[in-house]
Amino acid sequence: MTHDSLQPADAVPGFRAKTLIRPAIAWITVALFLVFGSDWMAELNKHTIGLSLFAWLFFVIVWVAFGVVHEAEELAGLLGEPFGTLVLTLSIVIIEVVLISAVMLGAGDTSTLARDTMFAVLMIVLNGVVGLGLLIGGIRHHEQSYNLHGASAYLAVIIPLATIALVLPNFTASTSDGSLTPLQAISFSILTIALYGMFLWLQTGRHKGYFVAPKDTSDVNEPEDPPPPPRRASKGELARHIVLLLINILPIIILSKSLAKVLDYGIAATGAPPALGGVIIAMLVFTPEGISALQAIRRDQLTRAINLCLGGAASTVGLTVPAVLAIGLFTGKPVVLGLPPASIVLLASTLVLSGLTFSGWRTTMLEGAVHLSMFAVFLVLIFSP
Repeated sequence: MTHDSLQPADAVPGFRAKTLIRPAIAWITVALFLVFGSDWMAELNKHTIGLSLFAWLFFVIVWVAFGVVHEAEELAGLLGEPFGTLVLTLSIVIIEVVLISAVMLGAGDTSTLARDTMFAVLMIVLNGVVGLGLLIGGIRHHEQSYNLHGASAYLAVIIPLATIALVLPNFTASTSDGSLTPLQAISFSILTIALYGMFLWLQTGRHKGYFVAPKDTSDVNEPEDPPPPPRRASKGELARHIVLLLINILPIIILSKSLAKVLDYGIAATGAPPALGGVIIAMLVFTPEGISALQAIRRDQLTRAINLCLGGAASTVGLTVPAVLAIGLFTGKPVVLGLPPASIVLLASTLVLSGLTFSGWRTTMLEGAVHLSMFAVFLVLIFSP
């Protein structure tokens, strides 16, 4: 027997035993809720039990979501950009869509949940994370450069998708409550999928050079050439990370139904603003990706951070709208997408501000401070609309 054959599993390249701790705890939680969940849910009227269950589920889902981010970043190193960032944003948005769907299929009034969640994601991403990131980047690096073409492409998709989904329903004559008729729902879903699908096709094909950092920041008149090929990896290494990604995502999907019940009961019992449910879901799913974006900015990788933030915003609207409208059509549950007037003003201001922030080739602390002020307004409006 050779010395190599005595190496522990941790010594095998690309494998660490600790990567299995997260999904193991998540799957143990899944098993416990499958066995005892119904009994626990019957005791939600006891505040101690309700708060404990919410804290437990929230912690496990966020912790495992970090595992999803880790495996997606491992895949990013194997696949290269922009495929790596795309895997990460799509993984996070899939979790978001599942959580929204689980709550919508519950017994409570969830007609505005998808709207509130999408709006919260846009505010958290475009104002909270971007503002904090630009402020941190400005303090640490003074000015930061990025690929303007990629940011402009993201905003060119986010602005019409957000307007069609969250603003237009309030101004149609067919309905008066911010919802859509079946014809409008089907048409807008097809349009959203087509536009987002075309964007993904261009992002991963002809224009993928727009989504990588410029090689020479002093010459920003042209986008960078397509990035060099990613490092070669064996099929086994690629398959291992894909399996680990799925192992981390699946328990989140299964636990989402239990979290939805606890969240729905908690908001109803405490009389909290209904929009708070959307904010909690948005924070739940975007916290790991947001932290990854802030870490990238600290490393002066602003282009990657922009890809994570703006890509998450685009994916949220591009995938959530068709999913929730389909649920509404098949279940007959009402889906209200139109935002209240104050939120429309805040969304419009945020989109205009984002266009101005990403209209030049460099960012400073000033843009970060302005975005954070808009995020503060959003937080105030949650509790005092």
